[in-house]
Amino acid sequence: MDNYMIIDGKEIKKQVLDELKEEVSKLEIKPSLVVIQVGDNDASNVYIKQKAKMADYVGYDYKHIKLSEDITTEEVIEIIDGLNNDKKINGVMVQMPLPNHIDTEIVQNAVIPSKDVDGLSDFNAGLLFHNKDALYSCTPYGVMELLKRYKIQVEGRHVVVVGRSNLVGKPMSMMLTNAGATVTLCHSKTVDLSKYTKDADILISCVGKANFITADMVKEDSVVIDVGITRSESGLCGDVKFDEVASKTKYITPVPGGVGPMTVAMLGSNVLKAYYIQQKEKL
Repeated sequence: MDNYMIIDGKEIKKQVLDELKEEVSKLEIKPSLVVIQVGDNDASNVYIKQKAKMADYVGYDYKHIKLSEDITTEEVIEIIDGLNNDKKINGVMVQMPLPNHIDTEIVQNAVIPSKDVDGLSDFNAGLLFHNKDALYSCTPYGVMELLKRYKIQVEGRHVVVVGRSNLVGKPMSMMLTNAGATVTLCHSKTVDLSKYTKDADILISCVGKANFITADMVKEDSVVIDVGITRSESGLCGDVKFDEVASKTKYITPVPGGVGPMTVAMLGSNVLKAYYIQQKEKL
């Protein structure tokens, strides 16, 4: 059975950004995004270029603040405080990962909730938990957008999420719960993982282990979303062994070109959302 459909993240990203661009073109004052980078991580440099390109395309004012590797947590927070208090700045995000000596949690929570376009603060996570509108973590938000635009029903379905990170797995399980799915959240301590994955109508893997999900772990006619990404000499590889899993699915995301492009698209969406939240706060 090879009549599966590939979920095209690049195409959906283009749709999202085109819609944002049209909306932004009607605004008198353009929304603004500031990306803070500490050090010179190669992967971060690539991601920041993508964010700059997105901002330029949509029509946002964009600023990249690059700080030296040896800066202290306190100094980073001082910079964030300045941006928090600057009425002209709508979105602030700190590029991860940070050097080991910097307290990531404190830095993530230093950005005020209405400017936290990464959706990583405890406050925005709490709003998500209570099923209230918030700035959501971009990658799981991107997965929800893919499911929505491909008209894949979530309500009433059994969704298995593999991986419980604060960045993807946990917020993913909460968004799905809020959308009416029955969610099983699996992780490294789960006993007999395939028992759960084989029962999933929708399987979402976000563990970052190459070819971790194999065909014998997947239910026939299921939807498989591969969030994991591993870099190797032969290129990028996902959590899912695509060549053998795809034929068992109805829909599947490739790596690259599936979930990845959606992360930057939803960052773009969050910037406009933050802009509107701050406009309301001024009223």
